[in-house]
Amino acid sequence: MSDKFNDKYRIKSERLEGYDYRNEGLYFVTICTKNRVHFFGECENGIMLLNDLGKMAEDFWLEIQTHFPNVSLDEFIIMPNHIHGIICIDSRNFVETLHATSSIENKTLHATSLQGERYSKISPKQGSLSTVLRSFKSAVSNKAKHFNPNFAWQPRFHDHIIRDAQSFTNIQNYIINNPTNWVNDEFYS
Repeated sequence: MSDKFNDKYRIKSERLEGYDYRNEGLYFVTICTKNRVHFFGECENGIMLLNDLGKMAEDFWLEIQTHFPNVSLDEFIIMPNHIHGIICIDSRNFVETLHATSSIENKTLHATSLQGERYSKISPKQGSLSTVLRSFKSAVSNKAKHFNPNFAWQPRFHDHIIRDAQSFTNIQNYIINNPTNWVNDEFYS
């Protein structure tokens, strides 16, 4: 990978090098708001209280399965400034309709995605975990501006490939208990 793209420095990918994120599997993902601002509500007494923006983000999260029939969702939680979720990709059942291209009136995002070879080299592969999360984040961003014009995501996401049943159970419990442990959470601010 070159050090520059369009004369700008590239940040090394956090994805596992050489791994195809279109592969069947379970993925634990974390998506954060920019500067970890509490856009989605507040956690009080171990209970996450979603505001309107948080409820909208939850609706878009649940719609992932509609736009990506090869994806199913397991445990997830929307916290004040981040989302944790388990996404299952089934590569045998691949079709996608991106959130953003089906939910915004202005289809310029779709037109931009068709601009040629340079774009295709840097964009996520169709059906990949990155494509799923890019679509979700884009849909939330487009609608979030109605609730809060300052809304923004961190530009990336964290993922962990779930490799065994014990890890899966531990991650499910972590997600379920996230509101209870909020004051000790690394994303608490």
